[in-house]
Amino acid sequence: MFRVWIVLAGLAVMGAGEPAMIDLSGNGFAFAKTGQGRPAEWAVQRDSSAPNAVLVQTSGDQTDYRFPLAIYEKVSAANVDVSVRFKAVAGRVDRAGGLAVRLSDPDNYYVVRANALEDNVNFYRVVKGSRREIQGASTKVASDVWHTLGLKADGDVFTISFDGKTLFTVTDRSFPQAGPQAGKVALWTKADSVTRFDALTIRTLP
Repeated sequence: MFRVWIVLAGLAVMGAGEPAMIDLSGNGFAFAKTGQGRPAEWAVQRDSSAPNAVLVQTSGDQTDYRFPLAIYEKVSAANVDVSVRFKAVAGRVDRAGGLAVRLSDPDNYYVVRANALEDNVNFYRVVKGSRREIQGASTKVASDVWHTLGLKADGDVFTISFDGKTLFTVTDRSFPQAGPQAGKVALWTKADSVTRFDALTIRTLP
């Protein structure tokens, strides 16, 4: 069986702040979607340009308001610093990869996504299944090339990075009922995006 790895640092569930390597070849993830269309289809595949196997959303369903999610269930935290390598391989309606945090269910979370058809990185809130942009930035997102996307959520402050460069920092209080809302971390795509993911890193913050 192919193996692909998640790197976790500073997670109480994994022990006193020690980094841990988690086998991503099926354990620990739940698969869901926001919106309409067919269910997401996730698979572990080999990519010659990655050191390990990668997790791929393979469905080409062209429903526009369709957001597949691969939800990591073993961590729940409000304040996290997360990054992932992704490669947008195909998609006519969309060609995007993203990271969701504070996911309480498939209809409520924050997400940052990079789009290779639009050449931008946007940050959204999703509340009751309705997605609204908070802020975005134009930047080149090449298809079939590995990029690194980062999202730091610390209280009501969110910092977005792309390929090691901070793009913007923004404040949002969309979930104020109990302060910062704890939730899961998830990989995210849109519509018919065929996107490969590798080297997901999660670090919990105080």
